[in-house]
Amino acid sequence: MLTLIIGVGILISPFIVNLIKVTFDNKFGDFVISLIQLSIFYIVFCFIAFISSAVMCLLYKPKKDKDYIIVLGSGLLNGNQVSPLLAARIDKGIEFMKQQVKSGNKSPILICSGGQGNDESIPEGTAMQNYAIKQGIDEKLVLAETQSKNTLQNMQFSKRVIETKKLNLSNGIFVSNNYHIYRASGYARLAGLNINGIGAKTSYFFIPNAIIREYIAILMSHKKLHLFIGMVILILSILKAIN
Repeated sequence: MLTLIIGVGILISPFIVNLIKVTFDNKFGDFVISLIQLSIFYIVFCFIAFISSAVMCLLYKPKKDKDYIIVLGSGLLNGNQVSPLLAARIDKGIEFMKQQVKSGNKSPILICSGGQGNDESIPEGTAMQNYAIKQGIDEKLVLAETQSKNTLQNMQFSKRVIETKKLNLSNGIFVSNNYHIYRASGYARLAGLNINGIGAKTSYFFIPNAIIREYIAILMSHKKLHLFIGMVILILSILKAIN
């Protein structure tokens, strides 16, 4: 729905501009048109930069020598079951574990990170841990972090687990869905983890809305910068209208 609304807005924007030209054939009309055009340009520019950065993150190919893998949680089905989206993340982490062992190195520790939501009967981390063990992973290699409520806390609380196990903080990766890797990488840095992520595949029908939500979340995380740019756009629109 969000994607549809944005798409319709882009399609009708030329008609809105023409309507303003006809309705306000004066400096006020020039101001509004300039404001709309500059705003759209800035939003599109930021979106292109976001997509480019997100794609670059997905090109990361980690070496098979990691000490740990953090799998980021998401909501459970029926309050206690791993969803297909979450299963894809865990499976991606397990796949990397097996590839690393196959390459001749020791297995990394799998850290399943996710707290318990109001509509969940068990923590996401526990459900993820149980899922991984059912997939044949040695329970000694699977740890659950069960306190986090968001991606930043996933990283912060997983860092504590890593430190407790005396693992190398810089020698790890995290797993999420492919659309989420770019934003999650930023949270990893904020938490003091200099690591990158690998993305699990996501159903194609889910990707457009997910990308838009990620983009909006990125914009909201830099509100002061965008507010400043918005003021610059407003001033430029006024100057263009009065000249």
